[in-house]
Amino acid sequence: MPDISTKPYLLRAIYEWCTDSGFTPYLAVKVDAATTVPMEYVKKGEIILNISYGATSGLKMDNDAITFRARFNGVSRELYIPVHNVLAIYANENGQGMAFDVSTTAAEMAPPSSPASVPEPSSAPAPGLAAVPGKTNGATVSEVSNLPDGDDEPPKKGGRPTLTRIK
Repeated sequence: MPDISTKPYLLRAIYEWCTDSGFTPYLAVKVDAATTVPMEYVKKGEIILNISYGATSGLKMDNDAITFRARFNGVSRELYIPVHNVLAIYANENGQGMAFDVSTTAAEMAPPSSPASVPEPSSAPAPGLAAVPGKTNGATVSEVSNLPDGDDEPPKKGGRPTLTRIK
């Protein structure tokens, strides 16, 4: 029997903790061909999504994917996020949550498509977990990305908390 990933269960648990605590749950996602999101909002190959009850419609967090509808610039869009592509889930107000290692995306794991092919169980290692630090001494958590974009600005101080990814 193949090992069942703990990632979708942890995502649902952190989402529930955020909503029960009155926080706004945010999802950091690595975007690839298997992900359906508005591409105009993707930065450095990633997108940050507000998945709170008020921001989404029809939110469904399955073991394989997260699907929902959300409005972007007044236009309703259908989103599909493979659980394997989720980088982190956290409370926007304090940055507390959980980050995951995404070394290969869902599109990279997909077998070559052929009409008679049957998907085989994934032999990818279980996702690694890392704590997302909160605010300390007035400093905010800032997002770190290893994807080149030509933007070498240092992180900004102050403002709203954001996610720090540690690899």
